[in-house]
Amino acid sequence: MKFLPFLSLLLVVSACAVSPKTGAKLPDFSAYPTYTGSDLGLTFVRGQATLRVWAPTAENMQLKLYAEGTGGAPVAEYTMQKSTGGTWVYQLPARPPGRFYVVQATIGGKQMAEVPDPYVHAVGLNGQRGALLDPATVSPPAWPDDRRPELKQATDIVIGEAHVRDLSMHPQSGITHKGKFLGLAETGTTGPSGVSTGLQHLQELGITHLHLLPTNDFASVDESRLAENRYNWGYDPRHYSVPEGSYSTDPADPASRIRELKQLVQTLHRRELRLVLDVVYNHTADAARSSFDQLVPGYYYRQRPDGTYSDAAACGNEVASERTMVRKLIVESVAYWAREYHVDGFRFDLMGILDLRTMRAVRVALDEIDHSIFVYGEGWTAGSSPVPETERAVKANLPKLDRVAAFGDELRDAVKGHYARQTEAGFASGQPGLEESVKFGIVAATQHPQLDYAKVNYSKAPWANEPGQAINYVACHDDRVLWDKLTVANPGASEAELLQMDLLSNTIVFTSQGVPFLPVGDEFLRTKGGSHNSYNLPDSVNQLDWARKARYQSVFEFYRKLIGLRKTHPAFRLPTRELVEKHLAFLPAMPANTIGYQLLGHAGNDDWGRITVLFNGNRAATAVPVPAGSYTVVLRGQEINQKGLGNVTVAAGQPLSLPASAALILVQP
Repeated sequence: MKFLPFLSLLLVVSACAVSPKTGAKLPDFSAYPTYTGSDLGLTFVRGQATLRVWAPTAENMQLKLYAEGTGGAPVAEYTMQKSTGGTWVYQLPARPPGRFYVVQATIGGKQMAEVPDPYVHAVGLNGQRGALLDPATVSPPAWPDDRRPELKQATDIVIGEAHVRDLSMHPQSGITHKGKFLGLAETGTTGPSGVSTGLQHLQELGITHLHLLPTNDFASVDESRLAENRYNWGYDPRHYSVPEGSYSTDPADPASRIRELKQLVQTLHRRELRLVLDVVYNHTADAARSSFDQLVPGYYYRQRPDGTYSDAAACGNEVASERTMVRKLIVESVAYWAREYHVDGFRFDLMGILDLRTMRAVRVALDEIDHSIFVYGEGWTAGSSPVPETERAVKANLPKLDRVAAFGDELRDAVKGHYARQTEAGFASGQPGLEESVKFGIVAATQHPQLDYAKVNYSKAPWANEPGQAINYVACHDDRVLWDKLTVANPGASEAELLQMDLLSNTIVFTSQGVPFLPVGDEFLRTKGGSHNSYNLPDSVNQLDWARKARYQSVFEFYRKLIGLRKTHPAFRLPTRELVEKHLAFLPAMPANTIGYQLLGHAGNDDWGRITVLFNGNRAATAVPVPAGSYTVVLRGQEINQKGLGNVTVAAGQPLSLPASAALILVQP
């Protein structure tokens, strides 16, 4: 059956702007001429702009200039010339009479709407018009000297996910530029009881990569009415290669959003943090009114046999990445973000909608810029698609992709409980029968001889060639945050009991092989008041409440030390499947709802020769068999100390008692 691990279908539909369906029979798009040059869109040579637009079925193409980004009449109009590969081109005057531009095609005798071109890189208010601005000329001081922080291997990554607004909007965040790129670039900010907030908090926590929810220009927030403080996650893209204006200090100024996003990247890099952009190349907010359909009707979207839009995104349309010019746009857009904005990674929304060839091309293009740029995504779709399953970038096909990772929903739902059946508990809350699914995540979805894949909840076979292809997590922006999920799934549990489940959940994540992922705020028990779909709810629901960090300082300290444990000990982040199979051995004869394994032989050249990791998902203390020996305890329930919390000696045949809903890590040098 079709399975949507992140979102219920209702959630996806509600979080997207649904487009109308065409209902029209469409031509053979494979017969359209294609263009192979690298100069689509607006390009600049010694300051002079040339615009090239691909529109092979157009009979005429007009270029119109405006003085402002919205309103007013054109100040100049030019007829573009038909050129090679189905393109239209026009070289603008050295000093054009306007600051903004649109193009307008005539197709089949019909004059289409005025739109920016699909390759637009700078826009005015609400993205209505492109700007005659070269983004390369808009940068903060010392931008050419910006360098990515060092990254040796993918499994060294620790991802923290956040929304631009959430980090700064709370009245006590101590951040001046609330809800803006510049707010995230502020340093030394503090909140209640002096706790670090914003960027300072991210550094203190110890993540290596900040994953921001969509920062490209999206449709759901009116940039001319920001005083209304409308909120949206941003999964409704308007322009793929332009920063969102509502996150800038002046959305009407095309340079503002460009410069300020670059300033954020520069600030992150100077503090040893890399930036991941959440990109949404699988659909657009409004297909019928998009630049795509106004310039090449039907080409950019997949259709059903009757000509209506297919809808694997559950947002009214899905982008046809398998078509030559669509793939070219996606690949060049990703490369543009990496090159122009020095972005360090990309999270592909509903990556399973895109085809494998496109994702391979993305990887190749990024490798030409920097081999260390990280690529991952949702290895599923939100509905059926006309593209055969064997050609989609879904989890099952990940072995066909080099250094592209996917989220592991097997571990997620096994640990905390099913994403949609909200009252259903998981391993960390005492739900039986989920041990193999948790172990699947522990070995990062790779092949391991001790796993019974038939008992794994979703995938019945490994889907990662290497640990760096598996993202381990128990929560993200979708569905309930971890604290709210544990609360609703465990009625009657005390706060102390819920806290034990919470810490056990992410102890599993951060000691597993692969790449750990944490929604920022979970480290101080973030709550959204029980909301399971906060995509357009107000800041009062979505913002990080820094008072909770002050209240749960001990919880934050645990998470900080947990990340530190992982970063200090390479045994928890082995780079290859062969090393995981060689060094990781599960303990036999473990009681129900407990898991034990050992990392042996100085795994990854770790200082610790043998690491024994034990998880008790039961809500009562449980005796477990452990190999005889003398151990140093480094993690016990809510305590972590790499130098030791005490010693324990286990005699042959003597079981060890594990506290309820708790982890225990024992080491032998």
